[in-house]
Amino acid sequence: MSITINILYTGKNRNAKKFAEEMTKSGIAQKIRKTKGNLRYEYFLPLENKESVLLIDSWESQAALDKHHASATMQEIAALRDKYDLHMSVKRYVEDNPNRNDEKFIRK
Repeated sequence: MSITINILYTGKNRNAKKFAEEMTKSGIAQKIRKTKGNLRYEYFLPLENKESVLLIDSWESQAALDKHHASATMQEIAALRDKYDLHMSVKRYVEDNPNRNDEKFIRK
């Protein structure tokens, strides 16, 4: 059962975007993507809110996510969040079996 976490980072003076750029340029984001159990780690820029960045972060299991949270990499992320004075709203989703009726609404 995979877990997906959507984190909306919000700041001032485009600091959320600067944070995401530094996460990418420093190699921290790539290091997370290579972590055992990580399924997805991607940043997105909302069109209507220039002061926010959305992170979609997915893990194979709670155990993999717990290991990530206990890692030195997580301390690097926390330091960057402080550097850019970011605030977060978090939504967590646990994968279930898709409803077959939903398939008719999905264009492939």
